[in-house]
Amino acid sequence: MQIIRDRAIVDDDFVHVPDGAELPEAGKPIVTLAHYARARETLLARYPTVGVRVPSDKLPTDIPELARVALVAIEFPKFTDGRGYTVGRMLRERHAFRGELRAVGWVLRDQLRYLERCGFNAFELKPGKPLESALEAFDELAGTYQAAVDDPRPIYRRR
Repeated sequence: MQIIRDRAIVDDDFVHVPDGAELPEAGKPIVTLAHYARARETLLARYPTVGVRVPSDKLPTDIPELARVALVAIEFPKFTDGRGYTVGRMLRERHAFRGELRAVGWVLRDQLRYLERCGFNAFELKPGKPLESALEAFDELAGTYQAAVDDPRPIYRRR
């Protein structure tokens, strides 16, 4: 599967593991928050790199030992659900998360630049959506007014 990571189309080196499914022998699993909370010591001992898939109604404080996680995948259950934007920004600004922050679920091309401004650096678009044209979304907005993760200065401070 291909994703957008750091404004480039790349092959995904992580694999999503649903609850109840068997873990891969090797690789980089993305497990649900419930699975990670229940078996984090085993997961972290078995895999050098672990990702956690987090519902948009959870807060960064709900992720145990956040500093040991390489990837946080925030679920967007529908395109009108904006809670994931807030969770992403909190992870970057308040919790200093420096790993991969991925938007998964109902992620559309029009959201990419706004998600990036909130700290997301990786995106799984809905299946069938063209990744090549989605890359154009990052350059469609020439300027911004408000402060965000990508530039904490409001426009009046940028002169």
